[in-house]
This record gives sequence, structure tokens and C-alpha cells, in this order.
Amino acid sequence: MDRLVHPDWSRNATIYELNIRQHTAEGTLDAARADLPRIKDLGIDIIWLMPIHPIGVVNRKGGENQNNFLAKPGSGSLGSPYSAQDYYKINPEFGAEEDLLKFTETAHELGMKVILDWVANHTSFDSDWTENHIEYFLLDDAGNLQPPTGTDWWDVTQLDWDNGVNTGLYDAMADALEFWVRDFGIDGFRCDVAGKVPTSFWDKARRQLESVNPEVFMLAEAEVPEHHTRAFDMSYAWEMHHIMNEVAKGNWSVDSIRQAVPEQFDRFGEDAYRLMFVTNHDENSWNGTITERMGINGDAMTILAGTLTGMPLVYSGQESGSSKRLRFFEKDTVEWGSYDKTALYQTINRLHHEEEALWNGAHGAQPVFSNLDSDDVLAFSRSKGNSAVIVAINFGDADAEVLMNGELSPFEMDTTAKWNAVWGDIAASPVAMIPPHSASVWVRSN
Repeated sequence: MDRLVHPDWSRNATIYELNIRQHTAEGTLDAARADLPRIKDLGIDIIWLMPIHPIGVVNRKGGENQNNFLAKPGSGSLGSPYSAQDYYKINPEFGAEEDLLKFTETAHELGMKVILDWVANHTSFDSDWTENHIEYFLLDDAGNLQPPTGTDWWDVTQLDWDNGVNTGLYDAMADALEFWVRDFGIDGFRCDVAGKVPTSFWDKARRQLESVNPEVFMLAEAEVPEHHTRAFDMSYAWEMHHIMNEVAKGNWSVDSIRQAVPEQFDRFGEDAYRLMFVTNHDENSWNGTITERMGINGDAMTILAGTLTGMPLVYSGQESGSSKRLRFFEKDTVEWGSYDKTALYQTINRLHHEEEALWNGAHGAQPVFSNLDSDDVLAFSRSKGNSAVIVAINFGDADAEVLMNGELSPFEMDTTAKWNAVWGDIAASPVAMIPPHSASVWVRSN
């Protein structure tokens, strides 16, 4: 039967988004490679590299994130990594082919996989394909290249996916994807705006990649249930992320989370992996840092994102507690400081590895919510096999009492001998006190 089968290694995997340009002062693959052992020590299994391809010069964007402009040639602006000029080449600013080979080899030696960010919806205006395969593109009535439909992204031009089978676009794009898996040992792809590209193409591409690497891994920047039928292992939990932002700011009740989780489960099914995050390159650059969007509830929401459902993500600089919006079109190195949040992410990722209840998709368990009468306190349990985890999170401004015996059915927490505290304490009393803007997590002892 032709169906999607998740790679066995992915069942409890975690993921790190690496912004090559901003991750180090050098902004190169080789410099980032030196940081791989530290990233592995965070408990990371998948390295997602932001786009590696050369960036177009025509209509290249520069300037500040919200006040960007079309840069003049020779201005020195670096442009958007998502304006791919050639799908078969590496941006010389990042290094050469041998640098990517070394990067992937080192990651594999450390037990990590490497996936590339792939932009299939559009290319730069001066791409190899605009020069040699104009039939791949959606032209306006005057026969000119145009930006992606419904956008003002004038640094990129729209491919014509509606006619892609007949023009050869389907085959050309799938072959380009296969090139990196076959020749560079790449383990899969994060696919940009995947919902703008036909699912039929992604299905074809997945099958073709599996012929080279049966355990390829695919992540869609989209929330399209049919993507999970054959093409993609994981999709963005965008809706959940937006809800989390509102709850963190106190605009919405925690009931919005309680309601959203089963709705998402009904929509996508138990086997779909979902990407859970409190930041990424888009959120950081365009909508604000964790502190700007989530305020004092940033750490509490991070723990929720790492335990509620799906696969937890860490983005370059997140483990440093950085409060800096990184520039999108220019060089702007992460401020690493003292890596203040390292222990937080190590613990989240360790739990994700060790506790089967927290594993991805059907390998893990869905949360069972308590019936707390509170707009600010959320508590839930997840249980599978011998693994059981209880999480209580207080987004409010005052201490919150949670009755552990009864309110957090189906588990009883009447003895300290049964449970180990990850964050928080369990007294002999069945009442747990959760401080403001914090989370308490317990795992069942064997």
C-alpha cells in the first residue's frame, strides 16, 4: 500500500532552526558547523537550515524588516534568503559545496539529521529558470513575470503550478530536491509556503525522494490536512501559536487552548506531527521577540509548547534568551550572551526523548485537560504505556492552587513517592502551589 510512513528515528525527535546568516559572526556553514556539538547538547535531533541557495540580485530587498525597500544593485544589501536564484547551487556567502558536505557529515556523526529550507512557490526574478525555462512561470497579461499572487513580494516571481505537469515544472522541481538528498546526504526539507504549491506535486516529490532515502523527513509551512496523507510528516501549528500569543498577553482565556487541541486533533488526525514553537525566523523578525509577544509568560508558554502536543522547535538565539529582533534582509548576528535558557530547552528536549507520552503524532498521547475553573491556569496530563506526565501552568499574576488528587484525573498525586518533579514541588499535601507566570511539571516514577 502506498502510504506515508514516518521515519522510525523521528518518533521522539526535536528540531532546531539554524539561521546561517545570523547564527555566527562569520555567517557561514563552516562557522555554524563548529556550533553543532553545543546544539546537540541541547537535545536536538534535526537541524533545519534556512535557505542555502544564491540570492537574486534583481529587485533584491534591503533595509529594516518593516521598512524594507528594493535595493539598488551594488548597495551591499544581502536580500531575502527566500529569493532563490539557482536550486542547484550554494550561496557563496555561506560557503561552498564542500562546506555543506562537511556540515552534514558532522551533524550525522553527532546523531543529528539535516533538512534544507526549500522555496518551491517562487524564484528570484533573475533565476536560472527565468532565463532558461520561462514556461515554468505565471506571466501577466503582457507576458511579464509577476510577484506571487496576492502579495507584494517584488523580490520573487510566481511559478505556474496549475500548468506544472505539462510544462515539466513538476519533474524539474522534484529532480532539484532529489539532487540534495542524493549528492549531499540531506535528510529532508522544510517547505516554504507549502500550501501555495499543489499537494499532488508534494506527493510526487515525496515518493521520488523515498526512492533515494526511504527515511526522508518533510515539514510543511502550512496547515493543510491532506498534506499528511502522503507528502509531509509534520506541519506548522500556526493556529495554536497565535492562540498561545493571545493567552500569554492575557487577551484570551486558557479555554481557547483547551478547545483548540481537540479541534486540531479532529482536523489532522492522530498520526500527523505538528510543529510547536514560541518563535521562529518569521515571528522574530516580523512580529517580535518572545518577550515582545508573550511578555512575562514567555518561559511558561515555552514549557507549554514543549509538552502540550507536537514536536518542539528551538530557533537560533532562542536558547540565549535574546530579546533582539534579527534583521531579515541584512547581516545581524545573534546576541548570544550567557545562553541563559539552555537548561530550559535541555529539560524540555530530554522529556521529549524519555517520556513516550510526549512523543510525536500517534507515537505519543493526546493531552487530557483538567476542569479547573480559571481563566489563567491550565493543567493537563498525558499518558502512554509506562510514561505519564502532568503539567500545570499559571499565566496569571497571583499564586494558583491546584488540587492534584482529583482535578488532574486520571492520575492521583497523593504521594511524593509516585512522582518526580521536573519543575515545581510536590508536598505531602495533595495541593500544589503554582507561582505566577510559571509552570510545574511532574513525571511518574517507575
